[in-house]
Amino acid sequence: MSFEKISRQLVGDTPGRTTELNYFRIGPGDADKKVYLQAALHADEQPGIMVLHHLLQLLRDADTAGELKAEFVLFPMVNPLGMSDIEFGQHQGRYNRSIGVNHNRGWPVLNDALGPGFTATLGSDAGENIELVRSALRHWVESLPQVTVLDQWRRCIMQEACDADYVFDVHCDDDSLVHIFTLPQLAENMQQLANWIGAAATLMAEDSGGGSFDEVWPAPWLQLARECPDKPLPLPVVSCTLEFRGQFDTFDELNLRDAQNLYGYFQEQGLITGKLIGDKGEATAPTDLRATERLRAPQAGLLAYCVELGDQVEKGDRIADLIRLDGEGAFVERVPLLAGTSGQVISRKVTKYVWRDANIAKIVGTEILESSGDYLLSD
Repeated sequence: MSFEKISRQLVGDTPGRTTELNYFRIGPGDADKKVYLQAALHADEQPGIMVLHHLLQLLRDADTAGELKAEFVLFPMVNPLGMSDIEFGQHQGRYNRSIGVNHNRGWPVLNDALGPGFTATLGSDAGENIELVRSALRHWVESLPQVTVLDQWRRCIMQEACDADYVFDVHCDDDSLVHIFTLPQLAENMQQLANWIGAAATLMAEDSGGGSFDEVWPAPWLQLARECPDKPLPLPVVSCTLEFRGQFDTFDELNLRDAQNLYGYFQEQGLITGKLIGDKGEATAPTDLRATERLRAPQAGLLAYCVELGDQVEKGDRIADLIRLDGEGAFVERVPLLAGTSGQVISRKVTKYVWRDANIAKIVGTEILESSGDYLLSD
């Protein structure tokens, strides 16, 4: 049995700005598997904090009962830097103010850890190859610079995630249903997760274009497998982003059920023993992220939605009206916003005043959209 709270001090870039980063390590340190979970990378997204708060207690109880078969590392509030981003009485937390970058974009490319000649070290044993790659990743992460507070923060997180078998980044959307972002190579495993957590959609892309946290961990393994087709190189990391509904869905009872569902998934994976915590459902099959439309506002206005979350719509259906706020038709004219694909509405805006090009809805379809481009994320 093992339960450890760890605190790291992040030295700020200006006087008086030292920040404390807390996380937990639970379970046998000699376990064959390691599970890494974090919440609130976008610091303005709090449902995940509540989910991991409850999961932490479930894991502590399982550890006391000797039922943990993996080491679990939890960062319930992984971004204390963003938690301090309060402006005019409103919490922001999505962007790093010093450089203007989304906290979940531009994570270091781990392929750089595997330098020239590395492939020549790989052999015919899959287990040995996995350890060779992980050793290289650990060494590279250790060598990352620690000049700025952002450098220190990212290095600390990556030290814990780089050798994990499961990397789960817990987020939420604006106003949405539960959904998952993951790789197509993980579709079968993610279907199991979707069944447990009741995901309305599982959206797949190997590279969504933004260097998001969940995508950097599988990347070097996929690259090596393509470069060395004659070597046994399984994909040993299950990585995803979990979107637990919307920003205002932080509720004790609701998020306890989310934690229990995650726990049930880990039980099914053989990472926790004991009586199964509950029953899983049957979620919809994964779809290509390029088949998800991000409907945008053509101009500023006030939204009047015509659909609810979960509604099935057809291409051309009215999703919302945009009430004009200026010009000749101000406060009279309503501009219809129409679906560009057929599918399920899984997210909407909470705030109804929007500006030109703002995302107003996600519609999950099955038809690949030519308009999706190479950047598949919302900033």
